Amino acid sequence: MSTLTIRLPDPTASRLKQVAHSRGLSMNKLIEEMSTQAIAAFDAEARFRAMAAQADPAAALKILERLDAQGS
Repeated sequence: MSTLTIRLPDPTASRLKQVAHSRGLSMNKLIEEMSTQAIAAFDAEARFRAMAAQADPAAALKILERLDAQGS
């Protein structure tokens, strides 16, 4: 496990402490959870971009047209 020191503006640090307290978490656990969410979002975007780069735009439009037709 690593130790990381970060500098935050006092108002931000204060708000994060409030959030942690309201969730019944330590600051460490709150930052750990937020980091995990940020990494998951980054990975999802990277996967989406990789899939989009290999996509067939015409096939994607056909799928959207079928979905639109089902919604009507």
